[in-house]
Amino acid sequence: MIEAYLKHCDERQSNNLPPLALDAKQTKSVVESLISGLDDEFYLNLLTHRVPPGVDEAAYVKAGFLTSIAKGEQSCKAISRKHATFLLGTMLGGYSIESLIDLLEDDETAMEACEALSHTILIYEAHQSILEKSAKNAHAKKIVDSWASADWFTSKDPLPESIKVTVFRVDGETNTDDLSPATEAWSRPDIPLHAKAMLVKKMDNPLEKIEELKQKGHPLAYVGDVVGTGSSRKSAINSVLWHMGDPIDYIPNKNSGGIVLGGKIAPIFFNTAEDSGALPIQCDVSALKMGDEITIYPYEGVIKDASGEVVSSFNLSPSTMPDEVRAGGRIPLIIGRGLTDRTRAELGLKVSDVFLRPVDPKNSSLGFTLAQKIVGKALRDPLIISPKRNHV
Repeated sequence: MIEAYLKHCDERQSNNLPPLALDAKQTKSVVESLISGLDDEFYLNLLTHRVPPGVDEAAYVKAGFLTSIAKGEQSCKAISRKHATFLLGTMLGGYSIESLIDLLEDDETAMEACEALSHTILIYEAHQSILEKSAKNAHAKKIVDSWASADWFTSKDPLPESIKVTVFRVDGETNTDDLSPATEAWSRPDIPLHAKAMLVKKMDNPLEKIEELKQKGHPLAYVGDVVGTGSSRKSAINSVLWHMGDPIDYIPNKNSGGIVLGGKIAPIFFNTAEDSGALPIQCDVSALKMGDEITIYPYEGVIKDASGEVVSSFNLSPSTMPDEVRAGGRIPLIIGRGLTDRTRAELGLKVSDVFLRPVDPKNSSLGFTLAQKIVGKALRDPLIISPKRNHV
């Protein structure tokens, strides 16, 4: 396996690509090699960083192996029971949750399991199991208190007061086919490979320009007059973030973060950027040129050039944007905030003031839009007869 994998790494490296994430067969081979004590450092690194989290077959193999080590059912020279428990905690949920709950009952692994579950938000139906266990298990009680305090959120770095970036500007309109060409749809599951096609039909040597600008030492901000029009493609923001985002710990070949500045940003693309942990800002970009070094002040709503002069202003929207970036995306924020709110409700505590809460739109007497009338009529909703309401 090691020979085949290293050959694969060399082939990918020749195209400036990282190796693919391990599949289930490769993960099983890694596990067998670790059990045999072969090249422990190499194989442990693969198991730790090159297996995708979640609920695919490779994650199933990884979780099963780590569970058997953590519970002492088998031994591995390279992984202690505590470290196996820690690694289960990096898998974000899925197959690891039940194992971590069981490990709360073991004195040797309870603290590591407690720490892992305290910062895991993809809990779902296991929430009630841990609540019930908290009545008798001190570590489970600590997890519940941690959820209630939103430690999963406050342990993350907040959106900075200022962000210094280098401008990567694309003039005119950038649609999602420019960022994720339909002709290259076959490569979309392989984010690094697919990202090589970004903007190649719109600009001369875009990827070379990106690498050149990175030499200035600052993160890049994607800047365009109009950004993200066209069809809805998660692969479009994936490509942008591969080149301009930040790696995610323990998740191979996928980035988060990043900044998008647009005179106009298509709503669906804006939302997809939010979901990916990026910071999309709609603002006047006419004064921003390729290669400019600028500083963004998200809370003040201004952008300044290298001399300190304000070159653009904006209103950070939605109001929860700082929390979305801090949480790693809009979806993690919604799930994690819901976990905290649900836990506090179970404990009889008031709603947490840690989060920025969505602001309800003001009531309007303008009546319905045509789209709302069409939907209301289709659903035969009696609300459409009220001209004082602006929603159905």
